Amino acid sequence: MENWFAGIDLGGTTTKIAFISSDGEIKDKWEIVTDNSNEGKNIVLNIIKSIDERLNVIGQARDKLAGVGMGAPGPVDYATGVLYNAVNLGFKGNYPLKETLELEMSLPAAIDNDANCAAIGEMWKGAGDGARDLVCVTLGTGVGAGVIANGHIVQGVSGAAGEIGHITSIPVGGAQCNCGKTGCLETIASATGIVRLAMELVQAGEKGRLAEIVAANGIITAKDVFDSARDGDTAAGQIVDEVAFHLGLALANVANTLNPEKIVLGGGVSRAGDILLKKVRDQFARFAFTRVRETTTIALATLGNDAGVIGAAWLAKNRLTL
Repeated sequence: MENWFAGIDLGGTTTKIAFISSDGEIKDKWEIVTDNSNEGKNIVLNIIKSIDERLNVIGQARDKLAGVGMGAPGPVDYATGVLYNAVNLGFKGNYPLKETLELEMSLPAAIDNDANCAAIGEMWKGAGDGARDLVCVTLGTGVGAGVIANGHIVQGVSGAAGEIGHITSIPVGGAQCNCGKTGCLETIASATGIVRLAMELVQAGEKGRLAEIVAANGIITAKDVFDSARDGDTAAGQIVDEVAFHLGLALANVANTLNPEKIVLGGGVSRAGDILLKKVRDQFARFAFTRVRETTTIALATLGNDAGVIGAAWLAKNRLTL
């Protein structure tokens, strides 16, 4: 019997789950809402309940699964599976995510940062195309990055390597970040940051398309901003320019340090496509060291929302074969 691995991409808003074969083929996938109420106490239980329900629907037993891999937002101690400072999930302090998963599922588990999992997924099956020096940036509710050097994920001494969302992009002032600092890249280049920039313009009296969307819907999304920019809205275009400036500068600094072969942009914000990618590339070229600029390419992720679950499944598979 061919065993599968459960790959889980735990996000602040939704959790993506997939059953994946040992060669990286997705057999089934779905997502659930992340319930971060009550200090996140329902998160793991909801995931396990959803997995069991899905197995039942497709006529498989729990023993079809050989292991579980999970990507989680925030620094992770890879050895112990402890998640640190997961402010977007409601967890207080350091949460024993691996231990909890293994206890509740009676299966071996492997945990890493969500951006690391996305990077592994893109390296294994996506835009990384086997590149051994790769930075995969996830632009979603927050901003994170998985760094692969010479084919190995860079963990750092405390599992916090790749937290580029907390590079201080605005050194004086700037918006408050969930991490406790101000002026983080995440407050600008994430979906949350883009919405914040749009709402600030509307509240300041902007009268264009963005204001019309807020008046009609009561809310605005990052997609609305990019769509409006494509349609020629001046204010939306200014927001895209600001996001591209800060993101391009941050990526140039990362590349100047690491000189990766590729930088892959994934996550929901990356679906803006060329309207963002071209501007980011221009800013990257402006700030990158000449040799870095000549040898590092920036591309959009090809796996979309599947990168995280594929990378998480690879973690579980790799852990079992060590």
